[in-house]
Amino acid sequence: MKIKTRDNVRPALEMSSMTDLVFLLLIFFMLVTTMIVPNVNALKLVLPNSTTSQKQKDLTISVAINENMQYFVAEQPVDVTNLRAILEQKIGSEPNPTIILHTDFNVPISYVVTVMDIANKMKVKLVLATQPEK
Repeated sequence: MKIKTRDNVRPALEMSSMTDLVFLLLIFFMLVTTMIVPNVNALKLVLPNSTTSQKQKDLTISVAINENMQYFVAEQPVDVTNLRAILEQKIGSEPNPTIILHTDFNVPISYVVTVMDIANKMKVKLVLATQPEK
């Protein structure tokens, strides 16, 4: 006579709890990475694409920095300490003023950031001028 045993245990691994853990870890890392990355858009800039030919409508003041690190407002030489006062005088009561920033290729970024910071404090839109691609 043949006796059947009742302990027919099938080895199986339940994956439902494992997928829950994976999703929880995924959500955790997504939240943590958004807290670690600094705010990239601290200065709001309008960076025009070089291939477009569309011009800004509210162009008001042109600021330039040449290769000798000299500042110019509307082609007039300006000292960096007086730059904000001159820009405020030129802007006056314009509703949507815009500053166009022209810089030489070899100008260090710290000089450009100085003008960006002044525009940001004045709450003025800043456009970085580029040359069209050939």
